[in-house]
Amino acid sequence: MSETVLFDNRAVEVALDNMSKAIHADEVFLVGIHSGGADVADAIQRRLEERGATVTRGDLDISFYRDDLDTIAPHPLVRRSEIPFDVAGKNIWLVDDVLYSGRTIRAAMDEIFDYGRPASIHLAVLVDRGGRQLPIAAECAGLIHEAPADCTVELLTEGAWTIEQRQVKQCDQ
Repeated sequence: MSETVLFDNRAVEVALDNMSKAIHADEVFLVGIHSGGADVADAIQRRLEERGATVTRGDLDISFYRDDLDTIAPHPLVRRSEIPFDVAGKNIWLVDDVLYSGRTIRAAMDEIFDYGRPASIHLAVLVDRGGRQLPIAAECAGLIHEAPADCTVELLTEGAWTIEQRQVKQCDQ
């Protein structure tokens, strides 16, 4: 199966700029979902800090919170979840690369609540591809693309996620 570039590096950069502008706070608590969401959160963090915001970052690996853990692989790649701040009473921005069914976000929220009770959780995604199975919506979506259910949409990066190497691809039908 071949792939089609949906959004090139320029479109991704503009989307990241717009996403960072949509987050209005002097103190921001960003939590990225491994792995693509963590990369997007890093890019947003750089932009927020450039405009003078104080950003505290965390990362989640939701592997053990998934409702399909038994079907994804016999030995899933598990990364470390790390939230180096007390989430209680904080307004948290949860960040992911692609929003599809809503199940990843549900799992991430379950994990966040294991750390404490935040005041609120806002969702920022680079690409909203539609196809929700759960009532989850992004407050901030950089790019929107209605993708067929039998195709994957993914953020592809090479190396150190430099400006020239970000693009969003979808499989061809």
